[in-house]
Amino acid sequence: MTRMEQLQGRLRAEPRRWLVTGAAGFIGSHLVETLLRWDQPVRGLDNFATGKRANLNQVQQAVASDQWARFEFIEGDIRDPQVCQRACHDVEIVLHQAALGSVPRSLADPLLSHEVNVNGTLNIFHAARIARVARVIYASSSAVYGDHPELPKVEGNIGQPLSPYAATKRINEIYAGIMQRCYGLQTIGLRYFNVFGPRQDPEGPYAAVIPRWIARLARGQSVEIYGDGLTSRDFSPVVNVVWANLLAATAATVAAAPAVYNIAVGQRTTLNELHDLLIACLRRSRPGLTLPPPIYKDFREGDIRHSLADISAARRDLGYEPLETVAEGLSRSMAWYLSHLDLPAEI
Repeated sequence: MTRMEQLQGRLRAEPRRWLVTGAAGFIGSHLVETLLRWDQPVRGLDNFATGKRANLNQVQQAVASDQWARFEFIEGDIRDPQVCQRACHDVEIVLHQAALGSVPRSLADPLLSHEVNVNGTLNIFHAARIARVARVIYASSSAVYGDHPELPKVEGNIGQPLSPYAATKRINEIYAGIMQRCYGLQTIGLRYFNVFGPRQDPEGPYAAVIPRWIARLARGQSVEIYGDGLTSRDFSPVVNVVWANLLAATAATVAAAPAVYNIAVGQRTTLNELHDLLIACLRRSRPGLTLPPPIYKDFREGDIRHSLADISAARRDLGYEPLETVAEGLSRSMAWYLSHLDLPAEI
């Protein structure tokens, strides 16, 4: 029996009461789906600022009717303390995913990023403390490493933030520590490294690179690469992030000092390599596809040059191992987008 099967059996035997913030978002909807598949009662919270009702509709289609009946949804904003207190009432575990992502978005509107990511997260922490929630797992980011040159990135060594978004995620980690030290609220932060997968929005000015590139390539269009294409990231399929959240939520003990873990594959992929991998995935479905070369543009403000995670702490303390490689995740993502994008029959 695998570790996942063991955990699934344990939770089915003794269900917990869960809150997923950002439940209609890319990562949040995957968490909701997995928890419902495992017969857990789940409350979701989202204001649909970036989340989509279509994501929840897909979750409903993916689970059994009796499992969907265990889902309760609150439409509300984490910037509202009363909404947060209502959402946390009678909950055992909070998986806090609600946030405004994107470095460029935070540079365009730092005040809004702070209001949502910092004030909203503090509201969730405070509401969870009042409701006597057993544990809060919250989404941090590899952006907190900032200008620290070390590779791979190790949790204890961070630099100066390079964007308002990075600053908000670092402040969240500080507040999590304060809530644990001063109030006894158990918190675990997960520093996500470039998560991708089905349901990630490919449209808009702040779309992440993988869904944006898939959408353009699938339509026979060129993609834009910022810099020389040698910028690298530790891209992580979303199933790895879901697994990490479940492991953190059910870990037997939480460190006395506030815990933060890198969640990634532990493999570096350059943008040039990513482009080639996506083309290879696409050509398996559309073998006759002809594509223009990528367009190289200036480096983007606020972006770090390289990112690679040391995941040994998550392995040691949580038993985390990536469930999917980058290539496997890209293949699964490509199949999902080709079946959900509005594409011409032939390119």
